[in-house]
Amino acid sequence: MADTPDPVFQIQRVYLKDLSLEQPNSPAILLEQEQPTVDIQLGVDAQPVADGIFEITVSATVQTKVQDRTVFLVEAKQAGIFEIRNLPEDQMGAILGIACPQIVYPYLRGNVADVIQRGGFPPVHLAEINFQAMYEQQQAAAAGQPSPIVTQ
Repeated sequence: MADTPDPVFQIQRVYLKDLSLEQPNSPAILLEQEQPTVDIQLGVDAQPVADGIFEITVSATVQTKVQDRTVFLVEAKQAGIFEIRNLPEDQMGAILGIACPQIVYPYLRGNVADVIQRGGFPPVHLAEINFQAMYEQQQAAAAGQPSPIVTQ
């Protein structure tokens, strides 16, 4: 039997990397009776930090508007530092694009809901994300193939 080192997957740290809340039209817009529209954008980024150490960042932008005026805008980045060693190269993409974001995302959801509530608004709860489907769509797009149909 060959001396292959055991695989390593450890969370070193999860932290809030960036968070901002803007209310550019307050206080006047707070008196509006019209229901605001909500737009949510999510992203995942993976960067090597050192040998076997990776930073995974999950970002969210939440913007609510009444007509064309912003009620509030939240931009947040939640990150995690992971030690990942001795895994087959063909598994690294899925680990960095699926497993790590699934660990970081609940912290992002909580921080976004909290800052919105602290800003004086009802919390916006980000939906659960199927990171596997998101990863598969990104891989298909990178390969120039049509995205697989995702059902949840």
